[in-house]
Amino acid sequence: MLLNVKSLTVRYGKALAVENVSFEVEEGRIVIIVGANGAGKTTILKVISGLLGLTSGEIWFEGKRIDCMQAFQIARAGVVHVPEGRRLFPLLSVSDNLKLGAGSRKNKLSIKGDMERIFENFPILREKRNQKANSLSGGQQQMLAIGRALMAKPKLLILDEPCLGLAPIVIDEIYSIIHDINQRGVSVLLAEQNVSLALRLGMYGYVLEVGKVILQGNMAELRNSEIVNRAYLGE
Repeated sequence: MLLNVKSLTVRYGKALAVENVSFEVEEGRIVIIVGANGAGKTTILKVISGLLGLTSGEIWFEGKRIDCMQAFQIARAGVVHVPEGRRLFPLLSVSDNLKLGAGSRKNKLSIKGDMERIFENFPILREKRNQKANSLSGGQQQMLAIGRALMAKPKLLILDEPCLGLAPIVIDEIYSIIHDINQRGVSVLLAEQNVSLALRLGMYGYVLEVGKVILQGNMAELRNSEIVNRAYLGE
């Protein structure tokens, strides 16, 4: 098992944000966590990547417990997080943002080769490589955020609401990119409040409601679930 989250509970002061959540990500799969805004998705992803502490529970990655590690150590282990809002360096160029993704790597030739592959996968980034990140459109910024994450050579790519606020045609492109990334061997954990979108991409999913997992299953099972159809698909 690549990632194993066991009985995760997170509190903000006295407020309970996540309660006794357990789930797994198998190597090579796309796993989705879906739920309404405020369900606890972002909190879970931040805890996995070390940006937020847990109250109780355990997180294991490749057979090693990581919830006691710092964020940079978790990233070096292969868990790379693209947060909601992208969090680019707005005044740096596209190229410099990508180079920062490889900050912990030493092999300059390998870094150069990976950047070339990023430009092959995202041709618009090659075209705008010398422009500042804040000059890009929302979709282009999301491509840059994903590209920067790939420069860190992730084993597990964590994506938090990657299509939030984007036009439908751009969303299709981003989802196609995520699928291609997975086909090249990178496992993906994706949080999404747009359930109909997530069901097109995922292989297995967990439905989160008020900090608890209320349903899990493969995509066919979730599509046929009365809970999902009533609460999220409007059917």
